[in-house]
Amino acid sequence: MEGRVRLAQSLKPKRRSSYRQRWPRLVRRWGGLLVNLKIPRGTGSSAAAILLLASVSYGAVKGGHIPQIIENLQDLCDAAANKVGFRISEVALDGEHEVGRNEILILAGITDRSSLLFLDAARTRTRLLANPWIADATVLKLYPDRLRIEIKERQPFALWQRNGRVVLIAADGTVLETAVPSRFNALPLVVGRGAEQSAQNFLALVARYPAIAQANEASVLVAERRWNLHLKSGVEILLPEIEPEQALRILIDLDRGDKLLSRDIMAVDLRLPDRVTVRQSDSAAVAREQALKEAEKTKKGKAGKGGEA
Repeated sequence: MEGRVRLAQSLKPKRRSSYRQRWPRLVRRWGGLLVNLKIPRGTGSSAAAILLLASVSYGAVKGGHIPQIIENLQDLCDAAANKVGFRISEVALDGEHEVGRNEILILAGITDRSSLLFLDAARTRTRLLANPWIADATVLKLYPDRLRIEIKERQPFALWQRNGRVVLIAADGTVLETAVPSRFNALPLVVGRGAEQSAQNFLALVARYPAIAQANEASVLVAERRWNLHLKSGVEILLPEIEPEQALRILIDLDRGDKLLSRDIMAVDLRLPDRVTVRQSDSAAVAREQALKEAEKTKKGKAGKGGEA
């Protein structure tokens, strides 16, 4: 059997086809497939359109033209809506005092070309809230052509001195104006880092003591922890971090009983719970020292006369 098998084998060795011999067959095979491939009609136009759109989009993004394109599309939509009766013919405003009508319309992005149909009420409200005076806003679309805007303004609360400049703030610490109109000059003045956030509670505390509130010229937050009062008379009141109201009560009692704040003093230190420290003015200190010297001389003189007797 082994001999028969061997005799059945070819006496000529097999030659393996080289790459040079195979590649023409591969070319003919794949070439035939490409020739016979059926491409749907319009595919080339679609591909060209997609390529063109991609190129335009890339150019718009790189060139920073997206906002302008969006604005142009908005104008086209508004123009189309206005032609069929959705032009904004009336804008009713409610709640505006410090912010004028024209400023509100500019903030809201409403022009004579705006249409009610394509007005985004939520986006309009967000734009209005960007103004520090406006605490809240409601935008109502009343079809087909009326718009109502209701705003709630923040109220001027105090003047806040920061980095050597004075600004106008609301009770929540929001800066309303960086240049303070003269009609707000009588508002309380707070000074120091973080004072705009803490002023509402502290000034409410001081207001419970009208005599102090009326005499106070500025409230200074020290190290964002405790307050000092600078009175119009020039006296500085140093309050403790803990229980400042109790210190104010002590100050009122001392002033009622001893007329402390009417004296020639520079500061009253109430930071320690068990003592009150008063610092006299320079002139008062000199006068006191002179009075002590005179008293000492008088005492020695009396002692000398008693010895002679």
